Amino acid sequence: MIGSALYFFQEKLLFFPSTLEGDYQYQFQYKFEELFFKTEENASINALHFKVDNPKGVILYFHGNAGDLSRWGTVAEYFVALHYDVLIMDYRTYGKSIGKLSEAAFYKDAQYCYDYLLGQYSESDITIYGRSLGTGIASYVASKNNPKQLILETPYFSILDVAKGRFPILPVKQLLKYQFPTYQFLPKATCPITIIHGTADAVVPYTSGEKLSGLNIENLNFITVEDAGHNNLIAFEDYHSTINTILK
Repeated sequence: MIGSALYFFQEKLLFFPSTLEGDYQYQFQYKFEELFFKTEENASINALHFKVDNPKGVILYFHGNAGDLSRWGTVAEYFVALHYDVLIMDYRTYGKSIGKLSEAAFYKDAQYCYDYLLGQYSESDITIYGRSLGTGIASYVASKNNPKQLILETPYFSILDVAKGRFPILPVKQLLKYQFPTYQFLPKATCPITIIHGTADAVVPYTSGEKLSGLNIENLNFITVEDAGHNNLIAFEDYHSTINTILK
């Protein structure tokens, strides 16, 4: 009974979107352009493109599993303040984005955003950044392209790995429709990879992210932030010093 509930309601367990009316007006501290990408016949992806004068580069940001761009746009402004352009999208069913959710759809929409940036930036100027849920998506895009670098905040080995820890007595491998196998993508990425994970993460266990450092990837740097949780890495100096070093 619990197993069947996990199968049929897994999207409600994995994704926590909030929605926005189509006429909602975003308000942020920095200049931005609101975009809509029609990635499929019945899908429209809402995105924000923050732009600064003479940027150091551009960051393609994939956000976590809750909220919408009204919140995540503010999170992205941290990087705009470091003098980077930022493109951040809402996944299907989040914010103003519409369309049917699937793992393949996440990847397709993410690649669409990367291709959009290729029309305006050199690939060597593109940094891919993933946070929580977005780390698997970011890793996929990095594995298929040649960006400057990949940054992962609180990543998982795979969604399956996290689910096994949360539901140890269930056959989650047979039940899960979403895999997000980060561990399969990272070895295929040719760019430098930085992982930042807190030891007190109660959402994506530190041990799940730490497994990625055991893949023997030469270009991977794993940063441990002692006592940091899932949503408060920004409160720790180790996070800021790491970001300032790799985005200098």
